[in-house]
Amino acid sequence: MTDPNAIQPSELDQLPDRDPEETAEWQASLDAVTKAAGPHRAAYLMRRTLERAEGAGIALPKLLETDYVNSIPTSAEPSVPGDEAMEQRITAWNRWNAAAMVTRGSKYGVGGHIATFASAAWLYETGFNHFFKGKEADGSGDQLYIQGHASPGIYARAFLDGRLSEEQLDNFRREAGGNGLPSYPHPRRLPWLWEFPTVSMGLGPLSAIYQARFNRYLANRGIKDTAGSHVWAFLGDGEMDEPESTAALALAAREELDNLTFVINCNLQRLDGPVRANFKIVQELEAQFRGAGWNVVKTLWGTAWDELFQLDTTGALVRRLRQVPDAQIQTYQTRDAAYIRQDFFGGDPALVEMAKLLSDDKILECFHLSRGGHEARKVFAAYKAAVEHKGAPTVILAQTVKGHTLGEGFASKNANHQMKKLSVDEFKNMRDLLELPIKDSDFVDGVVPYGHPGADSPEVRYLQERRAALGGPAPARRVHPVAPLPAPAEKAFASFDKGSGSQNVATTMAFVRLVKDLVRDKETGKRWVPIVPDEARTFGMESLFPSLGIYSPKGQTYEPVDRDQLMYYKEAKNGQILNEGITEAGSMADFIAASTSYATHGEAMIPFYIFYSMFGWQRTADQMWQLGDQLGRGFLVGATAGRTTLTGEGLQHADGHSPVIAATNPAALSYDPAFAYEVATIVKDGLRRMYGEAAPGEDQDVFYYLTVYNEPMPQPAKPSVDGIDEGIVKGLYRFNTAESAGITPPANAPRIQLLGSGTAIHWALKAQQLLAEEWGVAADVWSATSWSELRRDALEADEALLRGEERVPFVRQALQGAEGPVLAVSDYMRQVPDQIAQWVEQDWSSLGADGFGLSDTREAARRHFGVDAESIVVAALAQLAKRGEVKATAVKEAREQYGL
Repeated sequence: MTDPNAIQPSELDQLPDRDPEETAEWQASLDAVTKAAGPHRAAYLMRRTLERAEGAGIALPKLLETDYVNSIPTSAEPSVPGDEAMEQRITAWNRWNAAAMVTRGSKYGVGGHIATFASAAWLYETGFNHFFKGKEADGSGDQLYIQGHASPGIYARAFLDGRLSEEQLDNFRREAGGNGLPSYPHPRRLPWLWEFPTVSMGLGPLSAIYQARFNRYLANRGIKDTAGSHVWAFLGDGEMDEPESTAALALAAREELDNLTFVINCNLQRLDGPVRANFKIVQELEAQFRGAGWNVVKTLWGTAWDELFQLDTTGALVRRLRQVPDAQIQTYQTRDAAYIRQDFFGGDPALVEMAKLLSDDKILECFHLSRGGHEARKVFAAYKAAVEHKGAPTVILAQTVKGHTLGEGFASKNANHQMKKLSVDEFKNMRDLLELPIKDSDFVDGVVPYGHPGADSPEVRYLQERRAALGGPAPARRVHPVAPLPAPAEKAFASFDKGSGSQNVATTMAFVRLVKDLVRDKETGKRWVPIVPDEARTFGMESLFPSLGIYSPKGQTYEPVDRDQLMYYKEAKNGQILNEGITEAGSMADFIAASTSYATHGEAMIPFYIFYSMFGWQRTADQMWQLGDQLGRGFLVGATAGRTTLTGEGLQHADGHSPVIAATNPAALSYDPAFAYEVATIVKDGLRRMYGEAAPGEDQDVFYYLTVYNEPMPQPAKPSVDGIDEGIVKGLYRFNTAESAGITPPANAPRIQLLGSGTAIHWALKAQQLLAEEWGVAADVWSATSWSELRRDALEADEALLRGEERVPFVRQALQGAEGPVLAVSDYMRQVPDQIAQWVEQDWSSLGADGFGLSDTREAARRHFGVDAESIVVAALAQLAKRGEVKATAVKEAREQYGL
């Protein structure tokens, strides 16, 4: 239930009522209809009345919009606790240092943004002083998604607080020396300060929604009480054009995430100019959010406008504000009073009369300076309304001026996003405006000084006292020391070592079976977070529905159609599976929230997100970078992997390149296992490294990408080979030799090494037989579980060599002494295995599925791409012929024999 004492913006009206008695009669009529005929009849009449008004040309806001005024009028604003004058001085210091930091850095050409924080300063300061809970009190504190371009202001505040030094400010965007500050919120670069990366734009709002949802998930599953945590996402109005920004609005409203607040800085500008030059972005966003079910609070005008609204007895001012497009509002910001009198007031007799009552100074104060987002009182009222609202998330649309307080050269100028510095004279004007005690003599050799009132000054003491009362500094990232998770029972992994006998099992099924065993573990089972984007049945996961349940905060309010079946569709409030519907972006946002819970909430969770491999990295690689930046841990599983295994699906579904994209991410450990025991070994090692006892020097802040296949094949027993687990984890081991495979090649037969990954190893094994039986060639078969890990190790060996350390790459060690050339093959494009070519001492060649995919049978697709067993045989003979070890005619004969 909504708190009756809380501010209810929808029940308030900025406009004065010139006939309260008439208004009361209309309201009484509505009450009478509701009582006599019910609320549905009353709603029907209201809709018909609004339609009639629209048809008659009566100017009314659309059903999803309110007038272009503040949701909370001045008379209903709560008083701001604390010392407003002190907060004004703190904000002034932060404004100054943010601008100084970027300006001083401009001499190095590293860039930076000044205007964004200048417009949003009070949006942050009000939160830091009164709302944002820190992590040193009970619970997890609040989660803050800071707008990336506002980072200088956050650094400036940390400097005032004593958390950053002047040297660090001077190294803004210069990190190579080891004491610098990253451009934007990057946890991997500054892990004690930043918690959530928010650049690229659009990913912050999407992630914030799923973070708020994951907080509820943890609470509903009984893992962590998150009732005290609130998620705040600071966004730009231009950023809302990104599809990710609004992709999950309905989810937030549907699940009643009143632990979430969006604060959209509506300075009406994006990077090159107005956000909606000919329209009104605030009204557009209000309709969008209201339509999605959000609570909307508009904070548009400052107190200087109160006099104007009191004079507006006819509604002419409100009508005019609704009419003026955003670009013209920006123009008023830069023009004199005479222009505003003529253009804004001159077209309506009522406004002409109003303007006669206003001085030029009053007009300029309103149109140049007075915005709701620039006043602590207005912002405080909006934030209070947001945190008190129950049953829906809140969006605050706060109107500001981009470049506010930076001077006429910045404010509302189209180019201000690209303007990186102020002149000395502009800084002096800014100093005078902000009333800062900085002397002209402090500008040494034209360099703008940083300003600080002193570590024991009233400003710093006040700031620190406010933060202490709210639970410590913010933003802040904390990784509380926790004991490593105990390793699951060995039985779950060892069961795959014996193979499947005569039964055909796809590696996708093997992975799902492994997870099914792991979630039963008494110690760690509850920490698994299965995530799937509406393809659970494709991956054979429906067996998990009844046992784990699909998470829904509503539970299951219906009787499922398949209730009488063993694997029925079960939703539950404490459900463990996150079945996200058709949204890879939403699923990745889920994964990021779960994978970083060890830091956000001090609760290590083990997410695995399983998806069509084609629709993972290709669609959401930007979020994988975000995941790496946020230091997430977990398992990404690209199922139905490879370019030729998904029969009939065709070009768009045939993945030949996800390992290429994965290899570009430094935090991703990418594996292409061929057999069930390899999958088990990799998952076991991943659990050890990410959640257990990592080896010295191992980075725990990594995530694993496994490709698994939907092609049922006999799963062999794990070979009894020394060092096989090391080879599986590091990326390469010899699966068999011609002799151990039961093949007896002729004496002194030429020999070749066949390296295969994933499903391709089965083609290599068939080629091994054909080479021996039909061409007298001995082939050894190697399983390359990770081309990219082999490359990573080799690159590290090269770097060590440059430091004067002798180190042999693992791939070279593994292949040492292997006779003959090497032929590598995978179900991916050739550049996947070619990653390691330069470190292989033997002659190298490769086969792969380059080009677009196509619809056909597996056999036909493999023949088309030249990766089937017969194609491997021909390629092997060609390599041996180049070395003079088989006759050149053998290649032609093989091509003809196999119809290639």
